[in-house]
Amino acid sequence: MKIGELASAAKCSAETIRFYEKKGLLPEPGRTEGNYRSYGPPHVERLRFIRNCRALDMTHDEIRALLRAIDVPAQDCGAVNALLDAHIGHVEARIEELRQLQRQLGSLREQCQSKQAPDHCGILRGLAEMETEVGGERHTHLG
Repeated sequence: MKIGELASAAKCSAETIRFYEKKGLLPEPGRTEGNYRSYGPPHVERLRFIRNCRALDMTHDEIRALLRAIDVPAQDCGAVNALLDAHIGHVEARIEELRQLQRQLGSLREQCQSKQAPDHCGILRGLAEMETEVGGERHTHLG
C-alpha cells in the first residue's frame, strides 16, 4: 500500500508517518519500481501501536523501548512493567503540577470578586507581582 493508504488505515497523516520514520520509530518501507513507498500490514500494526502510545502521552524514548520489547522479546515483561510504572509516576507528577496550578489560579481569582477597572484589578496586579521559577521547572519526563 502507498503512504496515503497507510495514513487512512492508521487514521493519521502522511506527514505523521514520515515523522515517525525520521525518528526511527517506524521502519522505512520498501520501494516500488516507480520509487513510491510500499507499506504492508506490519507497518499498519506498528503505526497504530505508536499512535496508541502517544495517546497515552508516552515519549519517543519510551515508545522505542516498548518497540524493542516487541522486536527482541525478553523472557518476561519485567522491563515493560518497569517502563509503565515509571510512566505512571510521570503522570502522577503531572497531576500534582496541575493541582498546584489550579490552586494558584484559584488564589489569583480570589483577588478580584467584583467588577473593577483594570488598573485596580487584583488579578492583573497579582499576575504582575507573582514570582515564578526560572524556566518553569517541571518534574515530568516531558519537560
